[in-house]
Parts: sequence; C-alpha cells; structure tokens
Amino acid sequence: MRHDGEFAGFYAANYGRTVALVTMLLGDRHEAEDIAQEAFARALLRWSRLRRYDSPEAWIRKVALRMVIDTRGRFKRASMSASFPTLTAPATAGADVAADITLTRAMLALPLRQREVVFLHYHLDLPVAQIATELHLPLSTVKARLASGRRRLEQELSDHPELEAR
Repeated sequence: MRHDGEFAGFYAANYGRTVALVTMLLGDRHEAEDIAQEAFARALLRWSRLRRYDSPEAWIRKVALRMVIDTRGRFKRASMSASFPTLTAPATAGADVAADITLTRAMLALPLRQREVVFLHYHLDLPVAQIATELHLPLSTVKARLASGRRRLEQELSDHPELEAR
C-alpha cells in the first residue's frame, strides 16, 4: 500500500482520542482498545478512499460509535472500583487521580446519548453543529442532550470539592 506512512500518521494522531471516547462511553478501556483497533483496521482497508475525506477521524468515530451501540447489548458496565482507568495522562498528584476518577464516574452515570455529546463537545472540542452532523441528529437534539448532560454532571459533581480547582 503506497499510503502506509500517511495512515500511520493518522493512526498515531487519532488512536488515543478514539480509545478515550469509547472508554468514556463503555467504561472499559480494554473493550475500548479492541473497538478502536477494529475501527482503524476497517479504515486501513478503505484508506485510499478515506484519506480524501474532509475528516477521516469523523468516519472512525462513526464506526466506533456504531460498535459501541452493538457492544452495549452484550456488555455489562465495568465495576466502579478505585482502580478505574482514567482517560487522561497519568496524574502525578494523588488529588488529580481522585478528581479524574470522580469525573469519569460522573460521566459514566450519564445516559449513553448524553455522555456521547458531552464527551465529543468537551473532550474532543467538537462544535455542536459538527456533532449533529456526525451523529445524524437535529441540532436542537444535540443541544438538549448537551444541556441535560451538563445539568446531570453538575449534580453528580456538586459534592466533590477536589474538582473545583480544575
């Protein structure tokens, strides 16, 4: 394949973000890695066409999100132990780790549809209009899910002062 280097760069730039998205949706990093790898394997098979897309990463997210929906039917939410994996780089301070775990637990408490738009908007910095386009939803639906998700997160996190400094 003559675009190997290009795909390798795309993979390196986007794999971590894809794993983080799927981890947040499922609550299981190992399952997320499997889904991300499968999504990228499918992309590699279509790379000669995908490389010309405006946003090949959007295609990866779409495939991964479909796999999450399929997996959800078979997958039980991971236990919420203190060793729950965080989605960010390992923190050096104990308070940062506790805050990351608290935030991750709060995100996992959201319904999947709210969690999806909150994560895409705040972690991947996607504009609301782009989320609506990628998820094939009306803009008003994305805005409503985002607002509901924020309210619920605020409620979930209101008793956790370790997050106030973030």
